[in-house]
Amino acid sequence: MFMSDNQPADLLGCYGNDEVQTPHLDHLAVRGVKFQNAYCVNAMCSPCRASVLTGLMPSQHGIHNWLDDRLIDHWPHNWSAIGEFNNLPTIIKQAGYATALIGKFHLGVPFVPQLAFDHWITFPHGHTTSFYGNDVIDQEERYRFEGHTVDFFTTKTIEYLEHRAGEDDPFFAFVPYNGPYGHWPAIKGRPDMPFADLYDDADMHSIPREGLSGNVLDRFGLRVAEGGVREQFKGPLLLPNNVESLRNYFAQVSLIDHGVGRVQAALERLGLDENTIVIYTSDHGFSLGHNGVWGHGAAAFPASAHRTSYNIPLIVSGGPITHSGVSDDLVSQIDLFPTLAALVGNPNARPSLPSSARDLGPTLRGEDLEHADAIFYEQEETRAIRTNEWLFAMRFQGAESFPMQDELYHLTNDPLEKVNLIDRPEFIGVIAELRHKVSSFFESYAAPDYDLWQRGRAKSNVTYEKLWQDAWGSDWSPEFSS
Repeated sequence: MFMSDNQPADLLGCYGNDEVQTPHLDHLAVRGVKFQNAYCVNAMCSPCRASVLTGLMPSQHGIHNWLDDRLIDHWPHNWSAIGEFNNLPTIIKQAGYATALIGKFHLGVPFVPQLAFDHWITFPHGHTTSFYGNDVIDQEERYRFEGHTVDFFTTKTIEYLEHRAGEDDPFFAFVPYNGPYGHWPAIKGRPDMPFADLYDDADMHSIPREGLSGNVLDRFGLRVAEGGVREQFKGPLLLPNNVESLRNYFAQVSLIDHGVGRVQAALERLGLDENTIVIYTSDHGFSLGHNGVWGHGAAAFPASAHRTSYNIPLIVSGGPITHSGVSDDLVSQIDLFPTLAALVGNPNARPSLPSSARDLGPTLRGEDLEHADAIFYEQEETRAIRTNEWLFAMRFQGAESFPMQDELYHLTNDPLEKVNLIDRPEFIGVIAELRHKVSSFFESYAAPDYDLWQRGRAKSNVTYEKLWQDAWGSDWSPEFSS
């Protein structure tokens, strides 16, 4: 299972982008099932990774934001952020599989193997400041790798496959790349790698040319008020007009595509391709200027609920996946939990808490999947429902100093989500129905300890701590904070 870092579905050729070059992934999609309407549950790294591995929502597992590893000294000893929950590597290991993590972890202390991963190759950071010259953790060894980290993880995956080729027991390799990333300073300037040549003359017409959202400016103002802005956080304002960085970002996608192609070639060379399922997805989407937002949903305040920050690629191919085609069903990334559990022969495995996750196996077999009429996602103060017809973003109203407005978009008539209908009186009934569905969903799929809307806490950092202190008092804080 490949997982890219900060990549919307829009940034793959097989999803309709005619500018980015991803031939290996496009071929993977032709041979397998491409889910056109797959969505993450949050638009930040750590919450989504936790949700994929546990089948739970952020308001259940307690990780609401990227885990800031600058706070590592405040975490428990060798802390695994989801260790108390049923998780995919443990379930897959129980099914008789060897397990490997080769890539970015970003779910706790990275220096020792976590969860049930037998094979452990990662690097110490969640935030990528450079793709080059990174310290890496290679089983018991730690050293500096001067080359591109994506290339490192690809090579180590191939080495792992070469080792597994002679073994009788099956394997699960989780390969979460730390690219294409899309933030400064990692994508600043022209990249020093072969795929840069592909984009030197690209006009970047697949990047929307839209004015900045006012909510993006509001979020930047909050960062300034907090006492400073790292270069990374200037990107949401400046990147949409920085053509060199945009080309860099696209080149990183092509490098990842090349890495997937190298791994696929190794599977074929080793005779493993006929019985190996290959999954490609990303941790979350990433707005490329759509609706005036660059980057995460939390690049805006309140957080954006628009499609591109949440719409992720999801391609499943190879092995026993005999069906090929495109699925238009609404699916959530938490559906990977029961899907993988069933694929490894452990269909009775369940998340630790009630979950709306569904096994996508019927679609992979060419059968009818029970239709989902809605999917849900959350970004701390923003909770959203998406149906085929509507997008409704519901905002937390318990912080008097931070008034926020709900949003409503009619996707049938307004697929680009440009016209907010929240104040139109003719939609009062629709709004009431969608608000009820959001509230009912989180009543069913939130844990009191971690439900921010009900005085719960986050395990580590949140996007804007003052909002929750305004709602719940100055003594409110995450469980493990500075």
